[in-house]
Amino acid sequence: MAVNSQQNTTYIVIGLAALATAAALYFALSPKKSSSDESLPKSSSKDGGGSTITPVKSNVQGGGSSGSSTTTASTADNTSKAPAAAPPAASNKDDDEKQLHRRIEEIDRAGKALFKNKQYMEAAETFTEALDLIESKKSADKKASKEDGGQKSSLTRQIITLTNNRSAMYEKASFPDLALSDCDAVLDLDPAHVKARTRRLRILESQKRHREALVEVCALQLKYMNDNRDKLRLGLPPTGPPPVPQSKIEELVSFIQPEEIARAQEAMASNAVESRALPSSYTIIQLLKSFSGFNKWMSDAAKGGTVGKFTSQLEDLLEGVPRKSMEAFADNMATKATLLLNRGRRYAFEKDFGKAVKDFDEAYALVEDKGGSDESDHDEVMKAIVTAMGNDDYCRLLEWCGMCKHLRFDLKGALQCYERCSELEPENTEILVKRAGVKMDGANYSEADALFKEALALNPTASDALLHRANLRMLQQRVPESETDLDTCIRLYPNNLLARLRLATVCMAKEDLDGAKKMLEKAEEYDPDSSEVHCYRGELHFAKGDFNEAKSEFEKAMECDTSNPTPYVNAALAVVNTPSAMGAMPDFAEAIRLLEKAIEVDPMFHAAYVQLGQMKLSMATDLSRAKEVVELYDKGLEYCRTPEELRDICSMRILTVAQIDAAHALHMETLNMQ
Repeated sequence: MAVNSQQNTTYIVIGLAALATAAALYFALSPKKSSSDESLPKSSSKDGGGSTITPVKSNVQGGGSSGSSTTTASTADNTSKAPAAAPPAASNKDDDEKQLHRRIEEIDRAGKALFKNKQYMEAAETFTEALDLIESKKSADKKASKEDGGQKSSLTRQIITLTNNRSAMYEKASFPDLALSDCDAVLDLDPAHVKARTRRLRILESQKRHREALVEVCALQLKYMNDNRDKLRLGLPPTGPPPVPQSKIEELVSFIQPEEIARAQEAMASNAVESRALPSSYTIIQLLKSFSGFNKWMSDAAKGGTVGKFTSQLEDLLEGVPRKSMEAFADNMATKATLLLNRGRRYAFEKDFGKAVKDFDEAYALVEDKGGSDESDHDEVMKAIVTAMGNDDYCRLLEWCGMCKHLRFDLKGALQCYERCSELEPENTEILVKRAGVKMDGANYSEADALFKEALALNPTASDALLHRANLRMLQQRVPESETDLDTCIRLYPNNLLARLRLATVCMAKEDLDGAKKMLEKAEEYDPDSSEVHCYRGELHFAKGDFNEAKSEFEKAMECDTSNPTPYVNAALAVVNTPSAMGAMPDFAEAIRLLEKAIEVDPMFHAAYVQLGQMKLSMATDLSRAKEVVELYDKGLEYCRTPEELRDICSMRILTVAQIDAAHALHMETLNMQ
């Protein structure tokens, strides 16, 4: 029954794997988890400084390896050997160059011997000596180095290899900051150096610098994708598994999430409740329809009078009744509050919820004597206003104000209103159900369950209690119990459309597609023009892989109610998943248009932000476009109403920022792998 539930519509989400792979990579690849995912995979020794100083393989290994005497192509932690000297140039400096390389070879052998004896810092010193020799040579003959491009390249590769080896020794010797400094030096010269990035990732993780570690993960993933770009374009599988297991991405995101969520919650809390946006009219109507009292208040509002009538009566009220005339003052405030309540209900009847909420808030402020809260007679005046208003009108005002606060996700304020109403009407089961809904949105499932039990003890046939408890049980993964509640509701009220739709959802969750189909056919008999029915039928086709049929149903759902955001999102996913002829790309432009329309219809529809962000990121032609996705997620965060929504969008934002930073580190201009 939660405000955010969209009546438990089953969203078809293809982007959840983005928590396990970089979101920008999703539409290009969905790698399967290999059996070796429990640890970071090893990089090929060909990456980075993979060539050798001498024909003999280096015995020097980096941090984390076991210290065996040989290097293998699958060991990422092995330090590299300096590359072989460039072919002798036809110049009078050949002898000097040969002497330099012979000396570097001697130092390399000494370093290997020290490594084998686990004298890591001494080995690091030997690599430093070799680096100093190169630096001295470069400084002594700077002009010659500039003129000889081949020599410059050879020296650069030697610097990369020796610095990477020294970094490994620092890591082995437990000097992580020195190791990181050398990793940075390597990456300045070779941004795609896999060994340096893998070591940097490992050290950053050990120092709990999770954001920076995630950037390294994304850099490794982006390099992997870039290396396999041609194969991916042809629809061929990439070479080898991804360099980092999906579990590592999830783990790092989970470490970063709490801080991001806290930041978003702080920003939300800084906004006054009154200034928070309401959900879309469609969402509010669907929520109101789920309560048993919907038809009664709608009928009362329709017969009670027009907005103009109540406005005229409000204008005729006396102004400035003195507070010292308590009875007259209380009667005047109560009359005004009652008129505002009635006009607010009429606005709600006309689906003008913004104006309705404003009237309910104003009426509540009058009854609470907000203007006289500092007066000595405040409590006495407030009691007099409530008495003058009458118990029923006061309870209905509390009920509507509780709903308005809930819609703006002021859970504490909503509970206060509902609980005060329950004190006055202890047998009102609908209020108990609404209190349970607030508890659900606060993730207090056990308290919500207790309130549902209380409501059903008072009235075992309360349809809204059965309907919303079924929703709670689905959230708790108690599917059979959810099904029982919905079966009971339908047995008692065969024409309850929402119960049938939710039971279809349960059938789909159980992969009982035939059962879901029968339930939807029955629902369509009761309301053939229901946008929700067509949307659910589309989801059923989607589950079967019939994407064209699914898209057709989603389009019918849009025609039935253009304010329903769900079919726009689902239609976009149907477009993306529809196989294209001759290996052509899906119509991403159309999918993006549909997702943007969903947000236009309902700015709080969080599923649209998640899907649109992933799609735009994967199609971004440059990093400035990619940064627009971060702005999109920031907008989505402003409208989040539940912890689940916050986690989803925060996770996508974390990954997006990390990927953009990784692309910058790799000197890439785009994340688009197409």
